Amino acid sequence: MDKQLDLAVIGECLIELSSCAKLENAVEFRKSYGGDSVISALMASKLGTETAFITKLGNDGFGRYIYEQLQKDNIDTSHIEFVQEQNGVYIAARPEGDKNEFYYYKRKSAATKLNDDDITEDLISSFKCLYSTGVTQSLSLSARNAVKKSFRIAKEKELITAYDPNYTSCFMYSDESKEFLEEILPYTDVIFMSLKNDAPHLFESPSYEHIAKKLGDYGVETIVIKSRIDGGYYIFYNGEKRFCEFFNKLPVVDLTASGDAFNGAFLHSYISGYNPFESAKYAAVAAGLQASKTGAVSALPSKEEIAEYL
Repeated sequence: MDKQLDLAVIGECLIELSSCAKLENAVEFRKSYGGDSVISALMASKLGTETAFITKLGNDGFGRYIYEQLQKDNIDTSHIEFVQEQNGVYIAARPEGDKNEFYYYKRKSAATKLNDDDITEDLISSFKCLYSTGVTQSLSLSARNAVKKSFRIAKEKELITAYDPNYTSCFMYSDESKEFLEEILPYTDVIFMSLKNDAPHLFESPSYEHIAKKLGDYGVETIVIKSRIDGGYYIFYNGEKRFCEFFNKLPVVDLTASGDAFNGAFLHSYISGYNPFESAKYAAVAAGLQASKTGAVSALPSKEEIAEYL
């Protein structure tokens, strides 16, 4: 890579097959793609951040489809490798007026082949910011090692490092996720944490103050704690705490990927030079607009849509 790009995201891309009917009644599915880290990458890219995605894709029609879609969405794909394993898939049912259903099929998928040989000092040094999630670490031991190595190099090279544990009970375990968090925290500058999903499994505490102190003790500079109970985000930075309310100017339709959209928008703003408090306000609008529509990739808001509500 000849020039430094803004953001590198390490993660997995999944095929999404979705229906607007309950799965037991569905007869047709719409093909798209998604995954927690790729949604954050797409959100940042859509807002103008030069973004690269680092992953493995299966060498089949699904893999080529994802690759082409990433390129259409202005994601740098030069660090994506095709392998013989199949691509991971998730099935999504988003019936109007009923509970969403999600089922994941990721065992031995292409992204599990991520490894620390994919990570070099030259590669990581070619970015300003690095982002990954606990979901990426959970893919395989080799993927976990790749994330740790990338964060260690990024910290040494004084890049911005950002991380979301994103504990997901259907394919992650509490004890393992605690290990993921503990090994990455010494190299993390910015962390996104869910009080509902992450805190009970990783900290066994409902107190955002307790969690912020623990994270601060590790040296994390910017802490964003998302609280559905309180209806907003607690931001800790430079010894100061502020609260940013959820965006509530439009009805919530589908919370799928709204947290990932928040992370991508936050990183876009932060890399652009805004402080964490300003970045959280910006990202809150992006997440709210995402939640006002159905879907993951298709619901990502534009820069113009966000500006309309700021």
